[in-house]
Amino acid sequence: MPKVLVSDPIDQVGIDILSQVAQVDVKTNLAADALVQIIPDYDALMIRSGTRVTEAVIEAGKQLKIIGRAGVGVDNVDVPAATRRGILVVNSPEGNTVAAAEHAVAMMFALSRYIPDANQSVKSGQWDRKSFTGVEVYKKTLGIVGLGKIGSHVAGIARAMNMRLLAYDPFLTTERAEQMGCQLVELDFLFREADYITLHLPKTPETYHLINAEALAKMKPTVRIVNCARGGIIDEAALVEAVHQGRIAGAALDVYENEPLEAESQLRSLGKNVILTPHLGASTEEAQVNVAIDVAEQIRDVLLGLPARSAVNIPGLRPDLMEKLRPNLQLAETLGNLVSQLAGGRIDALNVRLQGELASSESQPVVVAALKGLLSHALQERVNYVNASIEAKERGIRVVETRDASVRDYTGSLVLTAQGSLGEHSVSGALLGDSEIRITSVDGFPVNVPPSRYMLFTVHRDMPGIIGKIGSLLGSFNVNIASMQVGRKIVRGDAVMVLSIDDPLPDGILTEITKVPGIRDAYTVTLAEST
Repeated sequence: MPKVLVSDPIDQVGIDILSQVAQVDVKTNLAADALVQIIPDYDALMIRSGTRVTEAVIEAGKQLKIIGRAGVGVDNVDVPAATRRGILVVNSPEGNTVAAAEHAVAMMFALSRYIPDANQSVKSGQWDRKSFTGVEVYKKTLGIVGLGKIGSHVAGIARAMNMRLLAYDPFLTTERAEQMGCQLVELDFLFREADYITLHLPKTPETYHLINAEALAKMKPTVRIVNCARGGIIDEAALVEAVHQGRIAGAALDVYENEPLEAESQLRSLGKNVILTPHLGASTEEAQVNVAIDVAEQIRDVLLGLPARSAVNIPGLRPDLMEKLRPNLQLAETLGNLVSQLAGGRIDALNVRLQGELASSESQPVVVAALKGLLSHALQERVNYVNASIEAKERGIRVVETRDASVRDYTGSLVLTAQGSLGEHSVSGALLGDSEIRITSVDGFPVNVPPSRYMLFTVHRDMPGIIGKIGSLLGSFNVNIASMQVGRKIVRGDAVMVLSIDDPLPDGILTEITKVPGIRDAYTVTLAEST
């Protein structure tokens, strides 16, 4: 039975889901060296923000298939290291959307009306109304930096409060922003115009210290900044100085560059103009249940051999796209496996040609599937959808993608051409109906063959008696032929014969086949059981 390690507190509903298919061990507050020591025993790791999954952890996790982060961000996971090892990294991109958005809005209100300090004042026996005169958010300008799921939810709430909405998001179209009631603007314009700025973007090299001294200098002295996204987006030292000098009105932070926030942090000294909460954005009962269910289900599915919905390190494979393209991915993987074995030796380049309807579809997943198939014969379980592109690049395999919208015998087809140390080979294939795979050509010779576990391919002269000789030879070695088809371009020219056989060819028979007069070459192919 697979083993799953849960190293951060997770709602019990997630544990129950994992327990359906695996032994689940809950071990929280592990030191880094302790995690490295025990991780070799586990097939899956489920975390929240507390556990740092470093390269050392990943290298030690020899059995790891999946790392699940119960939340949105995966900045505490070394995703490149996991990708190199072929380990899926999944998250829950929508599980805490509402919770995080509501916390950002709550922080904006609390900052505007000094609610935390007013509360503390009353509880300490005072009745000081004058010190806590606030401002209204009504008709103020809100600058939303990052208009993803959380940012767009904030926009919806703010729109209901008659706020003017500016948004910066380099990956969003103007039309989509306008649909959400936002004016898409450049970042400098947002900094200059906004009365409130709320951040909703990941921490990346591009966003690190996005809010720095230079950016703060562009803002109104009345601006209030909310960060419930990721620590490190704000330069905390620059923020402290700006608040101390009265160059901005205040800030509300739920996340910090180093967590827990250091006791000596100057942020703690900023009084009523700065609100600090301990990374509570996803801390609602509903969100904790949602992310636990989402990630636990994905880990369960992967352990059962099914795809994950929200893998962050499978390029282009969104859940809806994965489901739609699944038959084409299987086709690409089958053809990649086939052409690799026909080519033999070292592969230097792979041309992926999408034809007909396939030419207008998302190509990246198809290319990844083809590479997985191409490398699977040599690397077997070491290659998967996560690391196929990396493995190909490390081996110097050049990938060329071409498209041809013209329709031939099938509405959509795929052609793979492999160039290597032993020459060039090509195969093409298509789907019959919704999901039935057909091999439609081999090295330019037309065929119509379903793939099977064991196959024999020959190149021969199209001449009488040659098929019978091959059949007799196989029979003499007790090899049973399940099906046979010949493809040729011209009568009495070269031809390709494709045979599906019930068992692997015995040692030495391939050499005997090549001795048959008229046989130019012969190849055996073993495809995966699922193919």
